[in-house]
Amino acid sequence: MSKTTASDPAPSAAEDQELGDAGSQLSTAPKEDAPNLPALGVIGWARWFWRQLTSMRVALLLLLLLSLGAIPGSLIPQSGSDETKVADFRKAHPALSDVYDKIGMFHVYSSVWFSAIYILLFVSLIGCIVPRTWQFVGQLRGLPPGAPRRLNRLPAHTTWRTTAEPEQVHQAALALLKKRRFRTHLTGDAVAAEKGYLRELGNLVFHIALIVMLVAFAWGQLYKSEGNKLVVEGDGFSNTLTQYDDFKSGNLFTSDDLVPFSFNLKKFTGTYERTGPNKGTPRVYKADITYSTGAYGKDETDTVQVNHPLEIGDSKVYLVSHGYAPVVTVRDAKGKVVFDDAVPLLPLDGNVTSSGVVKVLDGYRNAKGEKEQLGFNAFFVPTFGGHASGTMLSQFPALDNPLLALSAYHGDLGADSGIPQSVYQMDRSNMKEFKNSQGKLFKKLLKPGETMKLPNGAGSVTFGKDIKEWAGFQVVQQPGSGWALAGALAAIGGLAASLFIQRRRVWVRAVKGADGVTVVEMAGLGRSESAKVPEELGHLAGDLYEQAPGAPDDPAVSPDTDQEPGTEPPVPAEGAEK
Repeated sequence: MSKTTASDPAPSAAEDQELGDAGSQLSTAPKEDAPNLPALGVIGWARWFWRQLTSMRVALLLLLLLSLGAIPGSLIPQSGSDETKVADFRKAHPALSDVYDKIGMFHVYSSVWFSAIYILLFVSLIGCIVPRTWQFVGQLRGLPPGAPRRLNRLPAHTTWRTTAEPEQVHQAALALLKKRRFRTHLTGDAVAAEKGYLRELGNLVFHIALIVMLVAFAWGQLYKSEGNKLVVEGDGFSNTLTQYDDFKSGNLFTSDDLVPFSFNLKKFTGTYERTGPNKGTPRVYKADITYSTGAYGKDETDTVQVNHPLEIGDSKVYLVSHGYAPVVTVRDAKGKVVFDDAVPLLPLDGNVTSSGVVKVLDGYRNAKGEKEQLGFNAFFVPTFGGHASGTMLSQFPALDNPLLALSAYHGDLGADSGIPQSVYQMDRSNMKEFKNSQGKLFKKLLKPGETMKLPNGAGSVTFGKDIKEWAGFQVVQQPGSGWALAGALAAIGGLAASLFIQRRRVWVRAVKGADGVTVVEMAGLGRSESAKVPEELGHLAGDLYEQAPGAPDDPAVSPDTDQEPGTEPPVPAEGAEK
């Protein structure tokens, strides 16, 4: 048996022409023809533009442009996600903001130029995939092409003489190649076989998956919604637009798309590391809730934790923040309770040093019996380090030594002006300070259960012993995320198949020589240069040689000869194996 060889140089143009159908259509990629400008005319130019748009190089260029276009959306504040940052950017860079407005940099993903790239890429992929899919289906329904006239011109080939009949060699080759999962058939005096179709299938799956990802991304962006809600222990939330603290959505989203559900926060539990380098790091961080779906849904219990959201239909409820809500009771000059509620305060650092305001809008009368509104700046630390520490910053996030600092104001909070106000800030433009005996702003540090009496008998404020906690929830509804994930996984699988699977063909010819001895030729051809084709051909030839062993006087046939099948074998090449 002769050695299986692989020719170093690629076949010449004449040799490629000699291979005919055997070397063609190993790929569904469109042929790269020489430039041929169409004749002038609307139809001609439209046809030329379509061919350019559906070419692979244009699709890759559009994909690159889409990636580059997404960069400004990550670096520049976007009006759809954070209007406050956009406003701050406009104040800091007024001239640059005018330029950004003209080119849509504050709303990149809905801008004209980004949408144009997106749509062109979508059309390009479809125009590229459809014809290749039909071509691939045609190849699957067809049979492997017949053997070239001269198999020894192929990159990998081998030959030997055997006493077996040609029909026996053909049957043995068919059985062997089918066992190795080749598609085979007998055509003329040779067996033709082919495998590696998953390479082209993977290529098509990759491009189809890109389309699925583009559709899923567009669908998710157009119909998405995202809202945040702060809920104090004992309070609840209903999934309606008016219940959200802040809310943003896609262009095609409507309030009817909200999933109907509600929940109540029963208890928030947070424990923290007490010692070591991770001191203050949360160990347990969870919110126990009861929820119901629809208007008459049955109450169910669940626990929302970080990275373990509550899923109701297409909505996911995430636990995103936590803080404290001291219970404050305010009485007027006659001792009547005009405010008694838990006041959520916003954390300023990792140890939950918090700040906020207490607003008394209705029911308060001062010592003269006049109606007024009260406002208190509140500063809260769950673990006060003591006056010796010299700082009013919390030393630990748990309620080890809580302390509340209040400074008092009276007047008009401007709540009736019709201008929306933040519940965490106070407009002091029409407010007056309560003064202490030294004429300075009246303020005091309170421990749980202590009371601060306002000057001149104006009333009192009590810091309750019951300190509640609050949890911040983010409700996200983004359809298409499952399809996007499936498309991404399919794209990875398809790309892996197109990179690591090689499509190749094998031919086995067996004919009677002039001396009556059967001459067997085997050759292989792959889509690209690879050591796998000669290696695989060597294994196949070895297995076939066991069933059709060489003739006793069989000299090795040189792989470089131009010997025609059926003629006298040439002198063995140097180094050839029997």
